[in-house]
Amino acid sequence: MKAMVIDKYGKFPMRLAEIPTPEIGENEVLAEIHATSVNPVDFKIRDGKVKLLVKYKMPLILGNDFSGVIAKVGGKVTRFKVGDEIYARPRKSKIGTFAEYIAIHEDDIALKPKNLSFEEAASIPLVGLTSYQALGDIMQLQKGQKILIQAGAGGVGTFAIQLAKLMGATVATTASVAGANLVKSLGADEIINYKTEKFEESLKNYDAVFDTLGGEILEKSFEVIKSGGKIVSVSGLPNARFGKEYGSGFFKTLLFSAASHKLSKLEKKHNVQYTFLFMKPSGEQLRIIADFIETGKIKPIIDRVFPFEDAQKAMEYAETGRAKGKVIVKIK
Repeated sequence: MKAMVIDKYGKFPMRLAEIPTPEIGENEVLAEIHATSVNPVDFKIRDGKVKLLVKYKMPLILGNDFSGVIAKVGGKVTRFKVGDEIYARPRKSKIGTFAEYIAIHEDDIALKPKNLSFEEAASIPLVGLTSYQALGDIMQLQKGQKILIQAGAGGVGTFAIQLAKLMGATVATTASVAGANLVKSLGADEIINYKTEKFEESLKNYDAVFDTLGGEILEKSFEVIKSGGKIVSVSGLPNARFGKEYGSGFFKTLLFSAASHKLSKLEKKHNVQYTFLFMKPSGEQLRIIADFIETGKIKPIIDRVFPFEDAQKAMEYAETGRAKGKVIVKIK
């Protein structure tokens, strides 16, 4: 099969390679990939920034979510059959959606929303699961609560705004002038122009912050949270709590604790809970998300679709941060 691979960590371009089609285990399916999407985690993996969390062998196929059709099923697969149209986020040890085929555990897949094209469906799994686990599992966001969602016009932001509104929350978000109309159309109640306004001065007493940017933006987010509130970040630093829950071992947990010392101090100062989210694949949650989409409660937001041979260009475009919604690679 054809696949886009990297040969070593660093900001090197992917190359198109011919590699063996993967073998499947008894609980796996072989999916023919029709479309995939580009996500910030692809850059982090490429640059070696998640080496402490997951070790990969080279050459490595990048890509963390997809839609496609089942071409083959393992002997113990019970919920799916050849020909089923699916969408999924593979588990972290089995990534590789910038390719024509992937072997994936049946627990990680769900039937594709019937009202979406393959390109639209490929935009959903990673951002959908990330948002669902942040707002639902960790924050347990309630009707009437207030949440700040950073970078609302981005891939995660466009989904998270819709989900937060579906949960009955009041939503503030940061966006540029170019992204303001989009986030407003998705239901954002308050829009902060991050180029001319300081969100930490405009917003107070929020119940939750969903951070997708990390760094100083994450640190300033503590200033808008009320006592007892929650901050979830997908771009911040893992802390000791994450290390213990993730089973990282004593040494790595110690490293996480030291690296996140500043965030731990902010946690105590503001009496809030900070959680680093390393999202888990879940076919069950994707089935819930598919229902939201099929009933018109959430819609995919796509910026641009690139052909498979231009997957490197898709990566470069997504990395500029200018995309409004998701960047898709059409494989079939």
